[in-house]
Amino acid sequence: MRRLGISVYPNHSSVEEIKEYMTLAANYQFKRVFTCLLSVEEGKEKIVQDFTETIAHAKSLGMEVVADVSPKVFGELEISYDDLSFFKEIGADGIRLDLGFTGSEESIMTFNPQDLMIELNISSGTRYLENILSYQANPDKLLGCHNFYPHRYTGLSYEHFIETTKMYKENGIHTAAFVNSPSASIGPWPVEEGLCTLEMHREWPITTQAKHLWATDLIDDVIIANAFASEEELKALSNINPYKLTLDCVIGDKTPELERKIILEEFHFNRGDVSDYVVRSTQSRVKYKGHNFEPFNTADMTTGDIIVETSLYAHYAGELQIALLPMENSGKTNVVGKITESDQVLLPYLRPWQKFAFNEVD
Repeated sequence: MRRLGISVYPNHSSVEEIKEYMTLAANYQFKRVFTCLLSVEEGKEKIVQDFTETIAHAKSLGMEVVADVSPKVFGELEISYDDLSFFKEIGADGIRLDLGFTGSEESIMTFNPQDLMIELNISSGTRYLENILSYQANPDKLLGCHNFYPHRYTGLSYEHFIETTKMYKENGIHTAAFVNSPSASIGPWPVEEGLCTLEMHREWPITTQAKHLWATDLIDDVIIANAFASEEELKALSNINPYKLTLDCVIGDKTPELERKIILEEFHFNRGDVSDYVVRSTQSRVKYKGHNFEPFNTADMTTGDIIVETSLYAHYAGELQIALLPMENSGKTNVVGKITESDQVLLPYLRPWQKFAFNEVD
């Protein structure tokens, strides 16, 4: 199951602010909460108090909570890897190991009697997961989650992201990664130049970041890394179908009602015999066979243009296409809209037989 999540930082915000944010996110079907113990400097008693209250509220909303920790945190809080009762005490569903142990310790943790999930840092690469599994860990208790990067230019490269995440998916492990909210400013560290897993995402709209992660077919959960994202952003993310690539678009003012209906209401999928030049969704030409699709905007096509063929193209009439490359218009093709510039980066993910949809924006 693919889910949405938020991040909260009890040592940087009031408990009431965090509870309000959790309630708002839960209203938009967010199911995960990431919280961080790495930068906490208060004593153990204060940590227990603040984290217990915020986590209890999240659980009352049906949200799952994972706390970020490291061997250093274990030492400071006097916690042993073979006794995770402290995290159960504060109500967490799992712990994320920002920095790991040797592999043997992690494998032992997957058999913890508190029934906590153990989330591993995907971004670290190496043979970390393979090493842990070689110690006969319980894979059903393992999760994988990437890092986020507050310093500009330090986020993951796309190639590293793909390479490291594939290993987790090949082993059937649930994965997560972070996106940046342009309207939020609170993270675990003083540096705040956006918080995201992939460097390429840092300036992207939050919806494009999420759709891109899901389009890779490697990420299950998308978590907003910084707090507090706006209600508008939470709502926009909740409206995304995580299993169907949905492209934001602007529809031309002169586009007739039937062509608008084809764009927004028909069930689209890319043909299996793919082209370098266009994505083809052909069911509308069957459904509306016999309708007269008249030419009204036959400008040359550029990447991202949405096309509906006119009746001058005979049996192709009514077929919807998306231009992948610039093309000369024969005068038989109507340009009816355009994929937004930000979402055009998603076009390469329209694989053969890929299902997709459009979302009209202003």
